[in-house]
Amino acid sequence: MSSYKVLGDWGTSNLRLFRVQEGRITAHREGPGIGEVGRQAESAFERAIAPWLDDGPPVEIRLCGMAGARDGWVEAPYALCPADAQAWRAAAIRFDWRGTPLSIMAGLTCTGADGVPDVMRGEETQIFGACAAHPELAQGRHLIVLPGTHNKWTLVENGRVAAFRTVPTGEMFALLRDRSTLGPKDATGDADQEAAGFAEGLDRAGDGRLLTSLFAARSMRLRSGKSADWALGYLSGLLIGCEIAEIRATLSHSGDVVLIGDQRLSARYAMALDAQGVGSRLLDGEACALAGLGLMEN
Repeated sequence: MSSYKVLGDWGTSNLRLFRVQEGRITAHREGPGIGEVGRQAESAFERAIAPWLDDGPPVEIRLCGMAGARDGWVEAPYALCPADAQAWRAAAIRFDWRGTPLSIMAGLTCTGADGVPDVMRGEETQIFGACAAHPELAQGRHLIVLPGTHNKWTLVENGRVAAFRTVPTGEMFALLRDRSTLGPKDATGDADQEAAGFAEGLDRAGDGRLLTSLFAARSMRLRSGKSADWALGYLSGLLIGCEIAEIRATLSHSGDVVLIGDQRLSARYAMALDAQGVGSRLLDGEACALAGLGLMEN
């Protein structure tokens, strides 16, 4: 019988589980996100790890992300910012699952200078994991950005998450692409055309005027012969560029930006930051999540 741990990142759209033995990942499994399974999370989890249970139960299970949401498996609390890794880990909810200790990691919450509350679940695991895997990030002041559906712009000071702001740019792009007259439905996947549109969107985003620039995604197709792929790239570049311009005006930070997440999306943010004279560094989101869940402790 093998002795193993299960580490998992359970988001709204996807479940990623990793079997860890002697500090090494020996297998991984994927499954539906919390948005699909909701209150049936426990049974979905059991189905996902069923092949591993043939070797006996794991010695420990740690999950982060939307597993701890109100409509997830078991609601986990939010740790109040500023928060370091120790305070965050202490806030996890722990219980016994069929004889195995199971931890669902806490989220983080803060209140902005404008009095608006904010929350994150899952991204904090990547942030603390990045600080563990790259100790230089645990010293001094850093701006860490996690692009995704709901982007998190996070100020980290000496290893503590001091404050963050959520910008739902990914969700806005999906709505414009799928539900609006601005988003073309006949794109062919022409990467060159999309790249050209993205560059145009970044250029128009330089002055931060989002609303007055959006309709060009439609009018440039009707009157200037632009393609559907160009329009999709344009919408992406415009939204990302305006996001960066707006958030830079509210966050006081002068150094490079650390990007954590999907490589393709992070590369787009790196291009957009560079267009506004800001350097960046890219880190792998999965590796950071695993470090935050404790892979490095083994």
